[in-house]
Amino acid sequence: MDRTAFLLRELLEHPDITQRALADRMYLSLGGVNALFSSAVKEGLIGSASAGTGGRRAFVTEAGLSYLEPFRMDGAVIMAAGFGSRFRPLTFDTPKGLLKVLGERMLERQIRQLHEAGITDITLVVGYLKEKFEYLIDKFGVKLLYNPDFAEKNNISSVYYARKLLYGRNMYLLSSDNWMRENMFHAYEPGAWYSAAYAPGATKEWVLDFNKKGIITRVRVGGQGAWYMYGPVCLSREFSAQLLPQLEEDFSAPGREQYYWENVYMDLLREKKGKAGMPQMAVNRQPADQVYEFEDLEELRAFDPYYQDHSDNEAMELISRVLQVPQSKIRNICCPKSGMTNQSFVFSVDGTSYICRVPGPGTEMLINRREEYDSLKAAEGLGITEKVVWFDPEKGYKISVFYENSRNADPESPEDMRQCMALVRRLHESGLKVGHSFDLRERIAFYEKLCLESGGIPFEDYSLVRQQMDALLDLLDRLDRPRTLCHIDSVADNFIFTPSGLRLIDWEYAGMADPLIDIAMCAIYSYYDESRTSRLMQAYFGRDASPAERDIVRCYMALGGFLWALWAVYKENIGKPFGEYTLIMYRYAKDCYRAVRAAGVLPLAPGS
Repeated sequence: MDRTAFLLRELLEHPDITQRALADRMYLSLGGVNALFSSAVKEGLIGSASAGTGGRRAFVTEAGLSYLEPFRMDGAVIMAAGFGSRFRPLTFDTPKGLLKVLGERMLERQIRQLHEAGITDITLVVGYLKEKFEYLIDKFGVKLLYNPDFAEKNNISSVYYARKLLYGRNMYLLSSDNWMRENMFHAYEPGAWYSAAYAPGATKEWVLDFNKKGIITRVRVGGQGAWYMYGPVCLSREFSAQLLPQLEEDFSAPGREQYYWENVYMDLLREKKGKAGMPQMAVNRQPADQVYEFEDLEELRAFDPYYQDHSDNEAMELISRVLQVPQSKIRNICCPKSGMTNQSFVFSVDGTSYICRVPGPGTEMLINRREEYDSLKAAEGLGITEKVVWFDPEKGYKISVFYENSRNADPESPEDMRQCMALVRRLHESGLKVGHSFDLRERIAFYEKLCLESGGIPFEDYSLVRQQMDALLDLLDRLDRPRTLCHIDSVADNFIFTPSGLRLIDWEYAGMADPLIDIAMCAIYSYYDESRTSRLMQAYFGRDASPAERDIVRCYMALGGFLWALWAVYKENIGKPFGEYTLIMYRYAKDCYRAVRAAGVLPLAPGS
């Protein structure tokens, strides 16, 4: 931290500032500021002129401005790629940085503050809901930079993809969801710094140790009565020259996918401690009410009264209306593991816990909510479904009782799967009927059409595999199998062991179908091999499956794998990646087809 540059910057921005005020800002003694001031005067960096009242006013000379030039800020990178998970459901459709605080979007406030300091070269690193930021190009002249790894890696990825903007430049590195009361940005910065807040008691934040000059010497997790990392960062070109080469190396290192860029800095400090070349970054100590990083909706409600009974969020407004309570009563919001089709969150009202399902992007194309509603209502009398409080058969929103102290079925537990298959068989033998079917041939054709319209199907051998699936469909048609009400999505995650008994949730695909399809769907979602699938069939039948039953289940495993591979391709085409799931499902299609053919029931089928 260059103290002379700090002094000149303060004089330039506050011509009437006193030396005592300078001492407070610079964390120096009054004598130290006097000595620094005198030295700058001798070097011709500071001059004085009549103030018009018999006194003199200091000013920064041309030489002083030349001295400041290497410290001029070149721009800002704002990280805006994350999910904002702890702010769900508000962030289901709005990035956290675009939420309003006291009537102004947090990100827009930061951009405005940067502009006020003369910083106009601003790049947003985007990922989740990236299209929501596009309007800022026209409104503020910012640039957007896409982070393709935002879903798999932590903020190290955003800095990695912005690294070319940081090399050789003085840049602010900001988070889109920070809110600063006063403008912290300047045309000149005397060196690299990290904003910090003070915790008088115990804290689990990243705590800073620093020397008498304010230079950070160590970063550690947790402390007592300490300054901790909180808010904006200033990266000098010298600091970035030391940080970025190591960050580039760590970005590709196995096991560091969840690294923050601060982890790289922490490691460098540890490695260079007491040695030459330690990265020089100062602590920028801020008052307690200056920087805010709202952790969740409760913190925002405490800060901005508007959010007590308003959220501008469809799901929250729905809950308020259905349960007839003000939004302030909707508390303890948290999100379980994300589903593959929908977005959900758990909340409580007056001591009762609920879960609200919000349909995911593109699901209106994939799910017939009226048919889901009919299947759910038909099965309710068996006492095996979740307790649904409200269901919208048009949009698909659903509010259900959330079962505390419950767990998902474990696909590796034979006893769990025995109970799950017993419940499925009870459903199949109930005699319940609905007016719609789950038609694999129709669904495959439909998903195929969606894929082709949204970006194509990437498998090289798709045409051959499609013919093989048609052969399996033709075989099942000839067998004319019995049809019952089936769940279709009878996977381990949809079986919930609750204190009141085993429940089967998520009836989105349910309809009339061959009961053996439910065994197949459970097997492929659990990634079962041949032997575990045999045990699953034994759990369902209460005996060893016959060769014919085994072949039929294999047919459905192949067709189910093919169907869900197409489903995943479509989801990826519209921007929701599914990783290895797509490959695994496609492999089930091919391997199970070969097993059926090897059994001799498809003598005229194509391929091998």
